[in-house]
Amino acid sequence: MGHVHRYASRLAWEGSTGEGYDAYDRTHRVTTPPATPGLKLSSDPAFRGDDALANPEQLLLAAASSCQLLSFLACAARSRIDVLAYEDDAEAFMPEEAKPMRITRIVLRPRITVAEGTSVERVMRLVEHGHEACFVANTLNAELAIEAEVHHRG
Repeated sequence: MGHVHRYASRLAWEGSTGEGYDAYDRTHRVTTPPATPGLKLSSDPAFRGDDALANPEQLLLAAASSCQLLSFLACAARSRIDVLAYEDDAEAFMPEEAKPMRITRIVLRPRITVAEGTSVERVMRLVEHGHEACFVANTLNAELAIEAEVHHRG
């Protein structure tokens, strides 16, 4: 068997649920050693969380978006494609009628800026290769769609 990459996180919460669902604080802290500092998280405000803090569903979406970026950039660099900028306004959808309730669809909308003269078709193929290589996308069972735009900068 080959090498296994291992990842660690540590989560800590303190409080009391003794007063019921409506009363306990959802705020908790996550660290991902050796990275510092940790993240202060809560639940989605729909589930009585703090809207000033990120929630696990947002982190899942951010992980998918980040992984696509990194996988795409690796493909582009190996292909000697000059990518100058990449922005993604991603969305995740979690319908309440889904049983069990879960994120069922993720849409990534990268806007990719490349050097003048770069083939848009080639960049779009690299977006797909990046998706195929994305560890997070390969782990998820939610539908993951990519609606990429490519722009030139000269």
